[in-house]
Amino acid sequence: MSVYGYFTTQDLTRWGTFLIMALFGLIIVSLVNLFMKSSGLEWIISGAGVLIFIGLTAWDTQNIKRMALAAPFEAYGKVATIGALSLYLDFINLFLYLLRFFGNRN
Repeated sequence: MSVYGYFTTQDLTRWGTFLIMALFGLIIVSLVNLFMKSSGLEWIISGAGVLIFIGLTAWDTQNIKRMALAAPFEAYGKVATIGALSLYLDFINLFLYLLRFFGNRN
């Protein structure tokens, strides 16, 4: 998805705002599930988390590309640091949600 976000000509800005709101909703539903302890809802949360972070990976990649094109040469280090941190968080969270599907709970 990072490759898609880099090479696509489609503007993913609309998707970004939708995905951020979905992420807040996912956090709220996860907190509710802490008290309910529903295994079915946990599967739904895991699937939604995977989809949200796949989309956020493409959106963040396109944002990094946009920032790098607009930034002056002196700011490339800051753009690279911010971009690396945002993609790192996307990949780690995506990995954690994938572990919920494929992890052995026995």
